[in-house]
Amino acid sequence: MFFNLWDQSKIQKNNNENMFNTETMLPISEIKNDTIILEDGWLRSILKVYGLNLDLKNFDEQQIVLEQYKKFLNGLDFPIQILVHNSYLDLSNYISYMQENVWKIENLTLKKQGEWYVKFLQDIDMQQGMIYTKDFYIIVPYYSSEKDSTEINKSRFTKFLDVLNTKDDVEKIISRYRGFLSGKKMLDTRSNLIIEWLWSMGIEVEKIETADIVSILFRHYNPLLHSSQANL
Repeated sequence: MFFNLWDQSKIQKNNNENMFNTETMLPISEIKNDTIILEDGWLRSILKVYGLNLDLKNFDEQQIVLEQYKKFLNGLDFPIQILVHNSYLDLSNYISYMQENVWKIENLTLKKQGEWYVKFLQDIDMQQGMIYTKDFYIIVPYYSSEKDSTEINKSRFTKFLDVLNTKDDVEKIISRYRGFLSGKKMLDTRSNLIIEWLWSMGIEVEKIETADIVSILFRHYNPLLHSSQANL
């Protein structure tokens, strides 16, 4: 599975830790082709949406954007999830960049001001929680074999049993793979529809690729780990 980032043979864990680690608690089977495959057979894609500052627009422009957004939501014939994620703004890379460039300044007055500015950033960075950034995501779902309305009404346990079959043969494996390709095609169609609609409103959107999906999930479920580990 996708969280297997280290050589497990070198990590000693007791049985309880293996049973209740983050990986085993997530309902995710695998991530491939920029698509999340859940244990119950559902597919997910993630779109990152870059915020639009309405305060920079006049009243009429604001009303146009809001009306277009209403039409966008009312025009969808499938469910979506809108996620707003707050995270601490890591200034370490910017501080390193500033330190490297301040050191090159020959003018002593400017260099002194640069050093003061770097110290100011370091003080802010040490007091985590002062600066936060918001990330906006749209999670797009699709079930590969049946209509969404039918699957939504099923319990999670029932959907899990539908795909849990110990008597799989080659034919069923191939059929399931073809179902995935068909479902992914429909999922991509939905994602592209949302992207085009939001772009027409002046909102920038991009589809998250496989490596970035792993990184996002890692950061979300392991927020205290260093950012270098989160990017593995």
